[in-house]
Amino acid sequence: MNPFWTQIIIQTTLRHKNKKSLNKKRYSDFELAKGYREFLISSKRQIKDLILITIGIFSAAFGFKGFLLTNHFIDGGATGISLLISALTEIPLYILIICVNIPFIILAYSVMGKQFAFKTSIAITGLSLVLATVTFPNVTDDNLLVAIFGGFFLGAGIGFAIRGSAVIDGTEVLAIFLSRKFGTTIGDIIIAINVLIFGAAAYFLGVEIALYSMITYLAASKTLDFIVEGIEEYIGVTIISSHSEDIRQMIINTMGRGVTVYNGKRGYGKRGETKEIEIIYTVITRLEISKLTTEIEKIEPTAFVVMNSVKDTKGGMIKKRPLKH
Repeated sequence: MNPFWTQIIIQTTLRHKNKKSLNKKRYSDFELAKGYREFLISSKRQIKDLILITIGIFSAAFGFKGFLLTNHFIDGGATGISLLISALTEIPLYILIICVNIPFIILAYSVMGKQFAFKTSIAITGLSLVLATVTFPNVTDDNLLVAIFGGFFLGAGIGFAIRGSAVIDGTEVLAIFLSRKFGTTIGDIIIAINVLIFGAAAYFLGVEIALYSMITYLAASKTLDFIVEGIEEYIGVTIISSHSEDIRQMIINTMGRGVTVYNGKRGYGKRGETKEIEIIYTVITRLEISKLTTEIEKIEPTAFVVMNSVKDTKGGMIKKRPLKH
């Protein structure tokens, strides 16, 4: 890109971030360089997210049209509701996918932020368009293979969408919202929702189809966990950085999360010299991992970050305060 236009883009980005600054403010070379690095990181992240969401859309669409639709098998969550209504009525699935997920998109805007809601809208709309326009072959009529591999491709699609900072099934957003409101676990809420869905499937479609649909759900769930690297609902993040104050402010102001700061010592060199350092700890949901790592990379690409699974949390800002993306 021409250096002149690159500088214009960076200056516009910096002015947008600092709304109180004057329109004609001149930025130093350091500020321009920092803004350029942030621009590159954000651009790469957005391109990567778009690729992951696209892969997720086609994988889920293949699971639907190549396996599940012809046998009237369903999954859990919003996709399961869409499949169940489609099996009972003549409404096309691509219309139901959008209609059923509209409330979850609205909820995602308030719970996860406008950027997440926007990407989710793109993902769900893209899935609907692919279902309406792309033809996939019917792979097999064997019920067991349909249940397993239909769930596999559907779970992979949902997993890739999550890796791209979006969802094509809004049930998890609802579960996060209800867990914050009532203090219950996300897992319990998802189980309760799916019990209702599979109970309805057993009543309207028959017990056998409901049982096969449970296999589909289990296959989708395990594939989803595999795609997102086995991450649980909540992730504990420990960050060791020489820019700990900047990272602390970012987590509070950008992520909308609370932090705990430990005073520790860093060992380095052949003699094991120690140096005083602040250690930051925070807890986020798995849907926020991409956002957090991107923001940390903007501040210090070499920061030492350790993530570990957290089964659930109680109190603090993880359930009390809505996200501010």
